[in-house]
Amino acid sequence: MTSTGSEADVLDFGALERATETLRSEYETATPFPHVVFDGALTQHAFEQACTEFPPVDNGAWTSYTHVNERKYGNTDPNSWGPTLHAIARALTSARFLALVEQITGESALLADWSMDGGGLHQSFSGGFLNLHADFTAHHTNSNWRRRINALLYLNETWESTWGGDLELWDADRTRCEASIAPIGNRLVLFETTESSYHGHPEPMKCPDHVGRKSMALYYFLEQDRPLTRSTDYRARPGDGVKAVPIYLDRQMLRGYDIAKRRLHLPDDIASRVLTRLSRSRPRGRER
Repeated sequence: MTSTGSEADVLDFGALERATETLRSEYETATPFPHVVFDGALTQHAFEQACTEFPPVDNGAWTSYTHVNERKYGNTDPNSWGPTLHAIARALTSARFLALVEQITGESALLADWSMDGGGLHQSFSGGFLNLHADFTAHHTNSNWRRRINALLYLNETWESTWGGDLELWDADRTRCEASIAPIGNRLVLFETTESSYHGHPEPMKCPDHVGRKSMALYYFLEQDRPLTRSTDYRARPGDGVKAVPIYLDRQMLRGYDIAKRRLHLPDDIASRVLTRLSRSRPRGRER
């Protein structure tokens, strides 16, 4: 199968544009906060190529995030990706796609982030998880950029419901999960980013050892004079019991590191090493 390297060839713009009004209605009325799910965002050829190109975590471009509140890998360097994945990222940061996002969400003057601050490729394996959280609110380098919209594109060739890994969306008081989205391949999710848009997949996954939960994440920002600046806000769920203590302590350490990262422009691999070293309690699960 030949590679796909053109932005126009990878994203099914026609299908997205035809569905815009429906998607906007779904976005506006969704609970617990505005979000929408669109299946078949990529052309079939591009999706198959993206799955084939998805780089293994041992290629040297991945950062391991292994601490109390998450267990996953991230790759923020598009130059280390294959041509189809690179073209998909370009398409998702293009003016045409930004216009679609603005129509669906009702936002205007959105800014795409090619620096992949917190975004890029993500992958987690058996035992992987991401505790309930609201995302950091401002860009770490462009200090006047307020984070506003998340886009998640799942790139799993197959995914079984028994493996877990569903994206959970929780109410602002964190009392209940109000929406659950399976990470089915070629599924695009858009959702609003605020200080109370809590989400995650907190239960350790049970997928086979050779299977990873794969996705691409892009974030969109608004320019503001003095945007709210807050680090990722991890929270315990009702019933987490004593697990709430390490979740809280890890969150406090992350806040301290986030301040240092903004002031000193430290890279994410240092963040990973610091958090891993400082964490006193770590969930069980397979290390890779």
